[in-house]
Amino acid sequence: MRAGHPGRGNALSAPEPATNRNLADGLSPILTNPQPLASSRTSAKEASVNVKIIPNNSSSPIGKLADAELHFTDGPLDGLKLIGFGVWERRGGGRNVTFPARQYSVNGERRSFALLRPIIDIEAQERIRDLVLEAYAEFEASSATKVL
Repeated sequence: MRAGHPGRGNALSAPEPATNRNLADGLSPILTNPQPLASSRTSAKEASVNVKIIPNNSSSPIGKLADAELHFTDGPLDGLKLIGFGVWERRGGGRNVTFPARQYSVNGERRSFALLRPIIDIEAQERIRDLVLEAYAEFEASSATKVL
């Protein structure tokens, strides 16, 4: 059995380095924006997170600007990442963030099940949305200065 999780035959990949990468190299940049995601009940369970922006270099789907991942760097989620976020251009202007979801069908109708949902505070989702939009704005600004 290969190295990896006990009882499974899959190997773990090496962790990605936490450095900025150059778009000219064909690699996506990692934008670090550590933000504490603290519970109001205990400050000991803080987690720091970095947002990785992966630009959409194709024209499909229309309006999709980038994918985003949350990389956790502290606390119980240290070393894990949450994938499946999307940054989209709105028709009337502005940007929107979609959250990870799983599609399923009921009687031929496609539905979506959100994988990241607030427990009590709905503003928790807005904080993540703002964090991803802020990281995308930083990515866009750094890309513009590289072109000039």
